[in-house]
Amino acid sequence: MITILANAQTDFPPVSSAKADGLLAIGGDLSVERLLQAYRNGIFPWYNEDEIPLWWSPDPRFVLFPEQLKISKC
Repeated sequence: MITILANAQTDFPPVSSAKADGLLAIGGDLSVERLLQAYRNGIFPWYNEDEIPLWWSPDPRFVLFPEQLKISKC
């Protein structure tokens, strides 16, 4: 079951409850508090400007660690 987020709600369901494709929740806003809560838990928004946000947490997911990133000079 997908959680529908209210604008005042910043807590997300556990990422283990995401669907097989990674969809975790729908709705809510893109407030700083919500984005910080999401990113800290491996959740990110994906949406079009005139649509409600879809919140994703795919497993496995790609994570970049800037301090470990090495860009070659090809």
